[in-house]
Formats: sequence, structure tokens, C-alpha cells
Amino acid sequence: MAVNECDLNAQKQTYRLSVIIPCYNEIATLRRCVASVMSIAGDNLLLEIIIVDDCSTDGSLAIANALAAQHSMIRVLRHAKNKGKGAAIRSGISEASGDFVAIQDADLEYDPNDLVRLIEPLAAGKGDVAIGSRFLSSGAHRVLYFWHSVGNKFLTLLSNMLTDLNLTDMECGHKVFRKDIFKDIIIEENRFGFEPEIVAKISTKRLRIYEMSVSYAGRTYAEGKKITWKDGLKAIYCILHYNLPYCPAYVQFVAYLFVGCAAAIVNLWVFLLLYSSGVPLEFAAPTAFIVAAAVNYALSIVFVFRHRARWGNFWEIVVYCGVVLTGAALDLFITKLVFDLGHSPAVAKITATVLVLVFNFLGRRYLVFPLAGKNWW
Repeated sequence: MAVNECDLNAQKQTYRLSVIIPCYNEIATLRRCVASVMSIAGDNLLLEIIIVDDCSTDGSLAIANALAAQHSMIRVLRHAKNKGKGAAIRSGISEASGDFVAIQDADLEYDPNDLVRLIEPLAAGKGDVAIGSRFLSSGAHRVLYFWHSVGNKFLTLLSNMLTDLNLTDMECGHKVFRKDIFKDIIIEENRFGFEPEIVAKISTKRLRIYEMSVSYAGRTYAEGKKITWKDGLKAIYCILHYNLPYCPAYVQFVAYLFVGCAAAIVNLWVFLLLYSSGVPLEFAAPTAFIVAAAVNYALSIVFVFRHRARWGNFWEIVVYCGVVLTGAALDLFITKLVFDLGHSPAVAKITATVLVLVFNFLGRRYLVFPLAGKNWW
């Protein structure tokens, strides 16, 4: 049977794997986790283990330091205060020196032996990133929370829609990267938002991504599981925040419809409030528009566009104000026109809002927040 030349080369060469182990109060599993990681070392796989203690209070740091004193391949970093998993990974990346970098949670929900398979496509020169999946049919999986699995699949679907990837488990904590790829990405999230953030950023770089099944021995909350529903909401925010700025215009427009609808509700509410209070239409309309524009701006830079993608502070404000003033003039003109045709103030304002919505989107995408380049991290 013919043997792939890349696979032969991968077998002959020696590789160094940096394994980052974020650790926060994992005294029950840390020693076993490190031992399991050390067991995957081989003749052509050297290890560097970086334990990042995230200000543990249960004695985890003492165990980490004792292990480092016994084994030269282990190094320990410590955060003076608890910052979260993403921050721990960021600290570990800065110290990693291997050819490849892997993430291994200290709680042993993921089996370190699976890292050997995950590294194979990278060592063979076929891939840049390998991501584990708890939902592919291989390995043992502990049966736990139904709604957690539903949430994971929803988050993966939403992420795939924006990244155009076909992952089955975006949130999986087992990921392996080529070091040069990983070090070229700035991690911004401090907690569990790291997972959707890193997937968004590697998808934008158009890397060669492999997905492989991994076993999973999840924990209950009584056993120390830390992720909560708040992290699920943060994951949705991260998926939108890190993906939408680089999506095609039609995808951004769909997202902007939600932003526009929120601003439109504010616009209509403020206008009717002022108009019913006796404020003349000529003043009520532009005032409501300006208030809504501030809401629109805030939501736009949080979800849809990249803040200050091209302009400096001063010119961004100048360009944005120009777009807002033009939109306000159009809004007033359309509102007065429809009102003069005999329609109610509410109908006039709704008509103007819908028409100016398209102008607002085009102005923000192509004038206020035009992307200067793809590699924004």
C-alpha cells in the first residue's frame, strides 16, 4: 500500500508541542492532567508544558510549582488576580516556543491523548489548525446536560453562518495551532469568549482547518463546572462582534436591520413624545433622529462594523457627523413630504425611517467604517 510522502516526513521529523494549561482552582485534577499530558511525549514529539495559574485559591499553584521543580519541561505562570481562561491562554502564548501550540483544560474534561491525533494533520503539513469535536462519532462521551448540547449546537450554527465554516463543535476546548499562526493573533477575550473569538479570527485568515473527534468527560456543576448561561450570552456577542465586520455587505445589512430597528423604535418614540408635548415637527423630527443616531452608532460599533477601521478619532467624528446630518436632512424632507400629503405624523415618520435606513447602512459601511485591511488583529 502506498504511503503518503507527507506522512513519512512527519514520522521522521521531531516536533515540539507547547501545551498551555489554564488553571483556576483545579487541585483535584491538575496533577493527573499534567501526568496525562506528559505521557503523550514520544521520540518525535517533545513537550513544553505551560501551566497558567489564574490566581487559584485552593492550592493548585503549589502543585504546579512542585511539578515544575520535578520536570524541566514544565513552566508555571501566575496571574496576581483572576482574569479568566482567555487571559490565561494569552499569557501562555507569549511564552510558548514549540512548533505547535495546544490548549488543554486542567479539569480533564478533555483527554490529553487526543492531542496526538489532533497534531497529525499539522505535523504532516496538511493543516494550520486542528479543532476537536465532541459531537463526531468517536471516543467516550459522558452524558450530561441536554440544554447545554442544544446551546452548543446553536452557537456553532450561528458561528458557521458567519464564518462559512462547517464545524460541528465550535466551542470545543481542544484546539491545536501552528505556533506562528497562533502568535500572529491577538486574543482580546478574557473568559470563555476565547472560543468563538479564535474561530472567527482563524476563519478570516482563511487557514487550513481540520476537525477531529475527541472524547469528553464533562463535569457537573457540583463537580466544579464553571461555565454559565452568562457565558452563552457572551458567546453570542463574540460571534457577532468578531465576525460581522468582515462579512459580505448583504450579511451586514441583515444584521444592521436589527440595529436599525432598535434605533427606529427610539426615533419614533422620541419623536411622538416631543410632538405630543407640543414641540413643532421641524424640531421634533431632527431631535429624535439625532438621539436615534447615537443609539445606532453605539450598536453599530459593538456588533456590525469595526470601530475606527480607517479614520482617526477626529476624522471619524467629522465623517460620521456628515453622514448623520445628511440623513437628518433626508429624514426631515421625507417626513414633511409624507405629512403634507395628508398622512399622520406616525406614518410620515415611519416612511422616512425606512427609507433613510438604507442610506444609513451604506453611509456607515462605505464612509464611516470602511475597512482599511483584513488583518486587523
